[in-house]
Amino acid sequence: MYIRIATATRDAKADSSTSLAAQRYRTLAEMCQDIIVCLSREFTILSLNPAFEKLTGWTCHEWLGKSILPLAYDDDRLAMIECLNRAMEGDTPSACEVHFLTRSGDELKVKLSLAPEYADGRVTGLLGLGRDMTKLKPAEDTVPQSDAHLQQAHKMEAIGRLAGGIAHDFNNLLTIITGYSQLVLSRLREEDLLRGDVVEIRKAAARAASLTQQLLAFSRRQVMVPKVLNLNTIVESVDSMLQRLIGEHIYLVAVLDSALGHVKADAGQMEQVIVNLAVNARDAMPKGGKLTIETSNVDVTSQHTLDGPIVPGCYAKLSVSDTGCGMDSETQTRIFEPFFTTKGQGKGTGLGLATVYGIVKQSEGHIVVDSEPGRGTAFHLYLPRVDGLIEVGEQDIRPLTLPYGTETVLLVEDEPAVRVLIRDSLRLFGYTVLEARHGFEAQLIGSQHTGRIDLLMTDVVMPQMSGRELADGLMRMHQDVKVLYMSGYTEQAMIDQDILNSGNAFLQKPFTPETLARKVRTVLDMQNDIRL
Repeated sequence: MYIRIATATRDAKADSSTSLAAQRYRTLAEMCQDIIVCLSREFTILSLNPAFEKLTGWTCHEWLGKSILPLAYDDDRLAMIECLNRAMEGDTPSACEVHFLTRSGDELKVKLSLAPEYADGRVTGLLGLGRDMTKLKPAEDTVPQSDAHLQQAHKMEAIGRLAGGIAHDFNNLLTIITGYSQLVLSRLREEDLLRGDVVEIRKAAARAASLTQQLLAFSRRQVMVPKVLNLNTIVESVDSMLQRLIGEHIYLVAVLDSALGHVKADAGQMEQVIVNLAVNARDAMPKGGKLTIETSNVDVTSQHTLDGPIVPGCYAKLSVSDTGCGMDSETQTRIFEPFFTTKGQGKGTGLGLATVYGIVKQSEGHIVVDSEPGRGTAFHLYLPRVDGLIEVGEQDIRPLTLPYGTETVLLVEDEPAVRVLIRDSLRLFGYTVLEARHGFEAQLIGSQHTGRIDLLMTDVVMPQMSGRELADGLMRMHQDVKVLYMSGYTEQAMIDQDILNSGNAFLQKPFTPETLARKVRTVLDMQNDIRL
């Protein structure tokens, strides 16, 4: 897209022609399905067309006057800067492919084309056209896929996006329900007739939170804490529990490769994968049978899954096989869809294998199903092998009583009901609370507050200013402030803002006032020289 602006003759006819041309271009910009952006020489956004709101979920107003760079994922920003600089240097249009962060935390692949804008013979800014390439992504894979694989990949991705969006909204709602349920219970006596009703509300919210986490796992948007680990250790840690879970009528065998390579994954989620596969195998063998868990090192050169090829490379393989009833090919194409189940009514949520699928994919792995009716089923999980020493996780040691404090907390949360709940909970535990609706209001409070601010507790994804940007600015005003991030958003949003990878303190929604009190106290008690 290259437009050179010429100087118009200052007469009535020229003015009328210019006005008509401007109206035409304005109408075209509003109709265009691609993002149209005008940038200053400093890459500040001067104008945007309606397609920006449709594709990203952000309003144009939220980004006007801001740099375009934070829109791109961290890994893509260098490429975007190079593209912008190339466009500023001459007449030749410049193009690059980058990933934009949408308001919902999803990934939008954009082909960004840029051209210089001139006035009085010099470059005054840039004109840009951003085309949504997300839907074209599967067709661009270097390994050809069959129509069936491509269709399945599209289907699973669409379901995943829907599940992830629903799960995020539910996290905020469940934070409110579980939080107020616990606050009410803390004020009711044991003999109070209402206590039983509130307990049931809290239990239902806990079940809903569990389902939400499974949806996030399937959609590959669950917040993970990946560490270098050995799958043999994970299998051994759940061995005794599995035997009790599957029952005595099923023979459990573990065949573990002592030379198994390490992988990088979330230990808790890997345990969940094994348990879910074991439960699925148990249900396929109601009259008994054999369940085998096996690990090995494999080098993949050519292998396919239900939704596409496995990238060639070195993997640690985890296989879970049974001697049960097996599945036909049609069932196999749907087993990873959430809420799909072959069990009777009331005997399953249909989220077990969907959760397995999401965790494996989010761990950059692959899963292959091998099954025939009457001949059992085997699930083969391929996780990339990595170098490095096994990382030991911290032990979760909880005090018997809830911790209180007297420090000052600056709370920043754009959802009013959630903000009120957290504020009231913190005050209940003794803290002084300063509250803000967004980052700019928090900055104002931070600059005007003459006393000490001990903790910034902020949502990660907020309009206009992210939690990370707020924290960086506030720490320049209050050098000793500690930071606790919270979010109901997805893992990708946390990674994009470098929340998880830098060892920052983080609290995933939904959470209860009890969990909040313990986390806040833990963060405040950390040594000052630890970077949060």
